Amino acid sequence: MSSPSSSSPRPLDGITVISLEQAVAAPLCTRHLAEMGARVIKIERPGTGDFARHYDERVHGLSSHFVWVNRSKESLTLNLKHPSAMAIMHQLLQEADVLVQNLAPGAADRLGLSFKTLQPTYPQLVVCDISGYGQGGPYETKKAYDLLIQAESGFLSVSGSPDNIAKAGCSVADIAAGMYAHSSILAALMLRDRTNEGSHIDVSMLESAIEWMGFPMYYAFEGATPPPRAGAAHATIYPYGPFAVADGSEVMLGLQNEREWQAFCREVLGDADLVDDPRFASNSLRLENKQALRTKILAAFASLSRDQVIQLLDQAGIANAHVNTMHDVWAHPQLAARDRWTTVDSPAGTLPALTPPANSTAYTPRVSAIPELGAHTHRILTELGYTGEQIQQYASDGVI
Repeated sequence: MSSPSSSSPRPLDGITVISLEQAVAAPLCTRHLAEMGARVIKIERPGTGDFARHYDERVHGLSSHFVWVNRSKESLTLNLKHPSAMAIMHQLLQEADVLVQNLAPGAADRLGLSFKTLQPTYPQLVVCDISGYGQGGPYETKKAYDLLIQAESGFLSVSGSPDNIAKAGCSVADIAAGMYAHSSILAALMLRDRTNEGSHIDVSMLESAIEWMGFPMYYAFEGATPPPRAGAAHATIYPYGPFAVADGSEVMLGLQNEREWQAFCREVLGDADLVDDPRFASNSLRLENKQALRTKILAAFASLSRDQVIQLLDQAGIANAHVNTMHDVWAHPQLAARDRWTTVDSPAGTLPALTPPANSTAYTPRVSAIPELGAHTHRILTELGYTGEQIQQYASDGVI
């Protein structure tokens, strides 16, 4: 299979995205649009910028969140409460294809940047609003952060141990909303090619997260008992989860059907009699009697190293995984073998970066620098026709 040329056209070449973005959801969406070729102009507050720039200083002084979701963009500082800044904003919108925003509820509307206000002037513009709870309804103006949405969506009710709820270790609600916004924008641009008209996209973090809760919701259909919190194990399939081995580390394994159960007993546990044990004759029974089965599995693994257990599982055709730390992931052999690492420039120097997850034979994604606050302000304003003197005056007046 041949690799695409670095000069191959990208799907969104020629598309311009203006983004009033902060935190994770909208920046993740627009990062992926940029990687597909779109020009993404990130509007930031003068002086402070996206507040995610200041979450931490883990990456040579830069925020881990910001480094993750803001490469391949241009940073333009604008004080949108200043009339001159809004004039610049409308110049940008004249050439834009997409406006993305995840400001506080109602903020874009107060600025005159709602779809309803913009559509008559920019009929081909796609406007994507990302918010915690969506437009309308009693929660419309309620503040929303990722952990709060994990709670509101029911995610926390099925995550953690039997005694304690636990949040996801990454921003799952933000990520869900960002990716639904991304795919919806792509669909809107395809539709615009046929209708020549823009459209409004309303993405809520709550609804994005609840969409991911489909299995637990249907499991609790018509008042049935919801899935129990089961720690790192699967709540309704057994054995499916982490098991300790001789050195104290853990191996994750999962069985999906009776053929795998039989192979697991004979080839991994070395106990063919378990195949016919009535306590374990089906998944439901194995779940019901999981403590007895867990004791047998741990006894079988007690004298084996992690690599030995994984070798047995692989030979038996049983799905398994290492329980990796973040340090393990940086050195993951599969990422290295598939050449998934590249580098990007940043205000702190060159940094490692993963290429986008989907490989394409048609184009090479854009993976470029993480912008310093306002790094492209002068260039963008020059493109819009402003002189150096005007730009300097705007800086003095607090417009940029």
